[in-house]
Amino acid sequence: MNYDDIIDKPHHESKTHPRMPRINRAAQFAPFAALSGYEEAIKEMTAKVERAHETRKRPILQ
Repeated sequence: MNYDDIIDKPHHESKTHPRMPRINRAAQFAPFAALSGYEEAIKEMTAKVERAHETRKRPILQ
């Protein structure tokens, strides 16, 4: 793609909508938990595997 025809044009500024403050723009891209409950499920499975490992006294996964 070649943008030579628009590269030097001024950036559009809306006359009806005020510019959003940077702090609000940054909030749009803040991390979020896409899979709610996933971390808890991982912790539970880790605890189960560790308990099983302790009772067997030998490695489960190698």
